[in-house]
Amino acid sequence: QPQPQQPQQPQTPSAEAAFAQLDENVQNEIFETLKKLYKRKVRPLEVAMKYGHFHSPPLSPADFDAKPMVLLLGQYSVGKTSFIRSLVQRDFPGQRIGPEPTTDRFTAIMHGAEDRLLPGHALAMQSDRPFQGLQPFGNNFLTKFEGAEVDSPFLRNVTLIDTPGVLSGEKQRMGRDYDFTAVMSWFAERADMILVLFDAHKLDISDELKSALDVLRPHQDKVRVLLNKADMVTPQQLMRVYGALMWQLGKVLNTPEVCRVYLGSFWDQPMQVNENHALLVREKEDLLGELGGLPRNAALRRINELVKRTRSVKVHAYIIHYLRKQMPYTFGKKEKQERLIARLDREFVNCARRYGLPRGDFPDLNKFRNALMEIKDISKFPKLDKSMVYEMDRVLSNDIAKLLEQCAVPGNLYHSEQQQQQQQ
Repeated sequence: QPQPQQPQQPQTPSAEAAFAQLDENVQNEIFETLKKLYKRKVRPLEVAMKYGHFHSPPLSPADFDAKPMVLLLGQYSVGKTSFIRSLVQRDFPGQRIGPEPTTDRFTAIMHGAEDRLLPGHALAMQSDRPFQGLQPFGNNFLTKFEGAEVDSPFLRNVTLIDTPGVLSGEKQRMGRDYDFTAVMSWFAERADMILVLFDAHKLDISDELKSALDVLRPHQDKVRVLLNKADMVTPQQLMRVYGALMWQLGKVLNTPEVCRVYLGSFWDQPMQVNENHALLVREKEDLLGELGGLPRNAALRRINELVKRTRSVKVHAYIIHYLRKQMPYTFGKKEKQERLIARLDREFVNCARRYGLPRGDFPDLNKFRNALMEIKDISKFPKLDKSMVYEMDRVLSNDIAKLLEQCAVPGNLYHSEQQQQQQQ
């Protein structure tokens, strides 16, 4: 009797094959235009109104030229470093893998001709790398930051950021002598994708992970979730674990949209439970496909980030302008400023009404209040130059529209959306 043929197992996809060829000339032209727009029309108002004190420091040219960045976040021992190793297909300098909290620093894994480790202080000083904005976090952070250059085809198009495993409990966090959530916020703002990893056997969300996920709230369009080590559970257990994870995320993320959750097993060992093999291979293909699309749509994302920043700078300028106008000319400045800060929530509402600003563009109230308390005298801010605001409005209404037309080439997200609208 002939033996029945075994169903052919899908081949595990390769990370390098996910990337398509890019039209670099078009992208470089768009990046150059974005740099000029930012330098001439957005940055002057940022500097005048001290936007960097309240939000993030001014952008450098390297922030526009940088390769797409993928930020990895998760509790310790969920497999972040093993995931990176499976993407680059080899070991990398500074790699530490183990069941205990091994990665105690932020590591930028980048492409290089030869393998080497770069200290954080050197990386933050180099003008051709997008890490100059980390200098304000000081020595305490920069000693816990490093770069690893690896000769891997995958890294020619993407930079990966490995983060310290998020700890549970207050005592373990006391050893961190830098603001972990502020650093996460800086990386999240510049990342093209944020990948939050969970272990299929440990779904609890610690307080520090919850605060880190709160920081990601303004960037939820970039967040993806990876349920790792999914090959070590049966299909029935996987279904229960997936449901429990979605329930946990629903409590923490507090958003009506459901973020994309990938299932996977990213390590160099064979799969433990073969019943999940076909599903996990397809999930890996989907994840690698999305990673492969990052360079193709990098220009579109840079445009989107500049639009977000321009709107934020405009609202910030009007807030400062409104608060400055409330200040007395001579006596009682200190008392008036204290009253303004105390009722800042009402001042935000009044400012939005007076200047017709969308409330969704206003900054986080507590963060803005804390930054404002460090300003000695609000009336010392310069008078708002309306011509600068007009130039920024022109960026949003004219310049960005022209750049989006340049982006409308076959294969990217904007072109696909345009085609769908035309068909409808």
